[in-house]
Amino acid sequence: MPHLRLRGGFCLIQSMLRIQQIIALTLLLSIHGPAQTLSIPARATNAIFTANFVRQIEALTLAEREQTIASEILAGNVPSRLRELHPLTLTHGENGKTNVATIFVTRDYLGIGDDTTFFRTPLTPATAQHIADELGCTLPTRKMVDAIYAAAEIKLPPRPIPPDAAMTTVPVFATHNEIIRTQLVAFGSSPSSTVLIAGHKKDVVISARLAAFPGSVAIYGWHRTNGVAIQPLYTGHRADWVDYSHGIRLVQQRMILNGDTTTVARVLADPALSRLLSDEGVITNSRYGTADFELLKNPLREFPSRGLEPALFGERITTLSPAPEVTVEINSPSAKEFAPDKPVLLILYALPNGNTTAQTVGKKLSPGDDWHFDIQHIGAQTRFLRTSITNRTIVIAYLEAEIKSWPAWRRKHGDKLIPDIITAIKQQFPTHKLELVLTGHSGGGSFTFGYLNSVTNIPADVKRIAFLDSNYAYETTNHFAKLTAWLKASDENKLCVLAYHDSIALLNGKTFVSERGGTWGRSHAMLEDLRREWSFTSRTNSVGLQSHITARGDIQFLLKENPEKKILHTVQVERNGFIHAMLTGTPLENVDYDYFGERAYGRWIQAE
Repeated sequence: MPHLRLRGGFCLIQSMLRIQQIIALTLLLSIHGPAQTLSIPARATNAIFTANFVRQIEALTLAEREQTIASEILAGNVPSRLRELHPLTLTHGENGKTNVATIFVTRDYLGIGDDTTFFRTPLTPATAQHIADELGCTLPTRKMVDAIYAAAEIKLPPRPIPPDAAMTTVPVFATHNEIIRTQLVAFGSSPSSTVLIAGHKKDVVISARLAAFPGSVAIYGWHRTNGVAIQPLYTGHRADWVDYSHGIRLVQQRMILNGDTTTVARVLADPALSRLLSDEGVITNSRYGTADFELLKNPLREFPSRGLEPALFGERITTLSPAPEVTVEINSPSAKEFAPDKPVLLILYALPNGNTTAQTVGKKLSPGDDWHFDIQHIGAQTRFLRTSITNRTIVIAYLEAEIKSWPAWRRKHGDKLIPDIITAIKQQFPTHKLELVLTGHSGGGSFTFGYLNSVTNIPADVKRIAFLDSNYAYETTNHFAKLTAWLKASDENKLCVLAYHDSIALLNGKTFVSERGGTWGRSHAMLEDLRREWSFTSRTNSVGLQSHITARGDIQFLLKENPEKKILHTVQVERNGFIHAMLTGTPLENVDYDYFGERAYGRWIQAE
């Protein structure tokens, strides 16, 4: 009985402590009530109307436009839905302890105007940070964005606008804003609704990655209704890039942690607490810095990715998530290259096993860099091609499976989604004639074979199929008839196969692929199948490169002998292999480069 009394007393003490915690939390919310509302002036009765404001900023420079927007917001020209903040709870358990945070977020993205004609205004991170600083706020992390979407009472399906040169202009901002307004009306939400809304924009976020990419903007989000974000966390745009899809959601710096007040910045910088608010761990600098403001003072017309000088490359990046566990990064040249009379050569490059898109693009190595950045250089080889092929606008789409293996992705998801992935990429260029290339390195060839499995006939817009040591999955019964019909359908259609004698290559003194299962065996099987329909001229050059080529050069097999039993898997790609695979059977074949020769693309390798 004494034991029972003790236990009962202990439970009573626990209950009293819990009540005290609840009272303390209630008091905190009461005492700091104003902290749940943006500290912003009331909207003036003579504030500029939204339509007039949109017309006013259309002709301004980027810097002038951003200054004007910031001034209006800080003067209080915002709708009521942005003033009262929405409480959001996040939890994280570690080492036997669960931490609980309450943060306060804006219910919608920043914008100008009244409740009826609210205009969401995309902003650079420099201006967004300035506004956040003035209002005692920060920008969200990726984890916060996911939590906001999960908690949102209204989840709007994303409504992308096909990318073009106008996507960074105010008229397109206004068009997309009107699409959102129409969605909300259809959803039954009144303009002054106080519910939390998400799904209609990408977020400009803070990220640990920004430490490695100063002068960049981090974007993330635009969730589909299934909860999958279209835009993975991405830092490939300069900080002066802002397009219609970007939204600015503020998070109040002051937050509640386990019943006590603290700040978002302190929690993000704390190794023991950061996982509560960040799925990247510690973020020591949780704001955009002065370099971004300097960039805004000198805006550029072209917005290259990864901090490249526009005079060198001037590339534009679009990122899609067209299927579960799939990210597609589309690299296009500058807008002026998209002449209406030039077809777009859309190269679909499926990534090799174990490589990221950044590693596949490649860069000059710095001390401590991963060696994978220096083994393919598809980015530099694409730039070489853009200087050679002048009658086509070359766009390359890097197709990355989240699990870094297309064979593994296909085992999990099958082949039925692959045509939808390709369709989603093609839809980014609705007004252009498209010519498709299906290619990839290593396990990337599995994506091509998955596509062949899923279609009755290879579509007429596919003009080239190239296997860069990647035809492991070739099977006569599944693929020979479709390839043959496609090759015979048009003289424009071309097939290129690169491989090496991998079945005798040694790794730690042992072979690692079978004679039949490696690309050497699969290439010979494919070649023998095709010999039933075509005649090939075969020869071997002085460096042991076997070539098997049809009279028109539309089908080429280049098979590297390997008497030294080396691993040449990536060497074939690095030594101008991608360039050659894109030019076989054309007048540009072997012009200004040699397959298996020295790198012909060195000047186009990006520095970072």
